[in-house]
Amino acid sequence: MPAARAAAEILHRAPGFRARIGIVLGSGLGGLADRIADAVAIPYTELDGFPMPSVEGHAGRLVLGHLGGQSVACMQGRVHAYEGTGLDALKTAIRALKLAGCDTLVLTCAAGSLRVEVGPGRLMAISDHLNMLGANPLTGPNEDAFGPRFPSMTDAWDPDLRALMRRKALEQNIDLVEGVYAAYPGPSFETPAEVRMLKVLGADAVGMSTVPECIVARHCGLRVVGCAVITNLGVGLGEGPVDHDQTLRAASAAASELERLLVGFLEGLNEEDGRRS
Repeated sequence: MPAARAAAEILHRAPGFRARIGIVLGSGLGGLADRIADAVAIPYTELDGFPMPSVEGHAGRLVLGHLGGQSVACMQGRVHAYEGTGLDALKTAIRALKLAGCDTLVLTCAAGSLRVEVGPGRLMAISDHLNMLGANPLTGPNEDAFGPRFPSMTDAWDPDLRALMRRKALEQNIDLVEGVYAAYPGPSFETPAEVRMLKVLGADAVGMSTVPECIVARHCGLRVVGCAVITNLGVGLGEGPVDHDQTLRAASAAASELERLLVGFLEGLNEEDGRRS
């Protein structure tokens, strides 16, 4: 099983280390990995079955170490449905994190806002999602060792973890909103009509990732929390064109706020663990 072999390699490369928190970094957000202490970096090419990103802004390596007082396994880059390689590698990666010890997954991404009052540079905690990809990573035979054939997506985005993220944002004076994230196939950006449709369906932001990781994570019992960096307004809601270079620039500009929020969030997990003990 690729996930088991990848997990074994992760444990072999960092003897005695066991990650608790998995983190997936989206487009232009890979800098957080540079803040990880005692880092051990493993290229995806050396982990059986891991995805090979082909998009700029996704380095393609797993970084193990400590951040915010937590042991973390940070995926610096992801694959997307539009890359045409299928979702099996994504599924393998998330399951490998589970087998390597993680109990929580933190997902980040860049997204276009569907609310004109929530513009570029803002952060949005993901409260729910719409899977508009036309694909589900659990399609095919179920692997019972990881989870049930028909997993529930009720509270897919953990409300307690989201509440902690809100508290940490408030403490640090970080402007955090909440909303529903729609995953759209790409690689073309949405048309103005598609943006209007997504708004009618209840989406607050749109991107091309993140939802498959959440589905796989919930299937295998990981708790999930997510935060999107708003890089642009959806087509037709603002002025000027939308392109990937703009996404990378805007994500990089807001990355420091996201990093501050995530470090505070990880520290908050330590505080909650201390109160329980």
